[in-house]
Amino acid sequence: MQPQEILPDVFFVERGYLNANHFVYRGDPPVLIDTGYISGFNETARRIEQLGVALRDISLIVSTHSHCDHIGGNRRIQDLSGCDIAIHRIGKGFMDQRDDWATWWRYYDQEAEFFQATRPLDDGEFVGIGPYEFEVLFTPGHASDSIVLYHRKRKILISSDTLWKDDMAVMTVRVEGSRAVWEMMASLEKIRSLDVDIVYPGHGPPFTDFQAAAERGLERLQTYLRQPERIGNDVLKKIMIYTLMMRPGVPEKRFFPLLMGTHWYKETVDLYFGGRYEAKYEEIVEKLKKRILLKEKDERLFTTVKQ
Repeated sequence: MQPQEILPDVFFVERGYLNANHFVYRGDPPVLIDTGYISGFNETARRIEQLGVALRDISLIVSTHSHCDHIGGNRRIQDLSGCDIAIHRIGKGFMDQRDDWATWWRYYDQEAEFFQATRPLDDGEFVGIGPYEFEVLFTPGHASDSIVLYHRKRKILISSDTLWKDDMAVMTVRVEGSRAVWEMMASLEKIRSLDVDIVYPGHGPPFTDFQAAAERGLERLQTYLRQPERIGNDVLKKIMIYTLMMRPGVPEKRFFPLLMGTHWYKETVDLYFGGRYEAKYEEIVEKLKKRILLKEKDERLFTTVKQ
């Protein structure tokens, strides 16, 4: 996928599900928004440098939240360039305290590195992406430090994981707390009032049906409140796929024991499905195979989802 110039010298770089999308301002000095997953750093660096930006020249990284698929390149780029890193002040607190639980890293058995968060962001302030001023809007729910970035004049919304077109990011109430679904609803209601022509999400391509996407998200959240087990199924499907992206080719006979060794799998099944660990595993694997999201080759498991 070729980078798209969304404003003069500001490029949208679409990745996949494992690596979050990036935004690159290639002026002087360069600025980045989100840096992907740590294992994809070489590809991240290649795509940034293809735009004529040297990593050592980057002056600022803006992180939309502290999950591993959005901050994987932060430490390495900061080590090269000495750049500032801006993140919501809650995320800065996670970095300052070396909190690998609130960031999900330890909970979901993910690889990530702490970095120096030098600029705390607050709701309603503005951050400069080169000459373009984007408003910071605090949107907790999926992550307690989530923000979106809004360019009012151009009606551009960088929605990160707060709003996707046809799906929703995982809701992890065991880390984010029992209020997470209500907080996510409030965040979607908050951004619905914006005048938006185009949305650039954290994963997937841009889209223009902003209000319809927000409405779909709110309907999904209402369903979660009526049927909490839907949250559990969503977590199991998405994080099992995510795990296979991080560990492609896991021997099938080792996948279930691997999941049982994590915090998230047992807690999710305990919370929503009465501790039926193996039965739930077999059910989800079968559903993913039927949807061709998971395949087996030489007794190893792979996902077909784009990284």
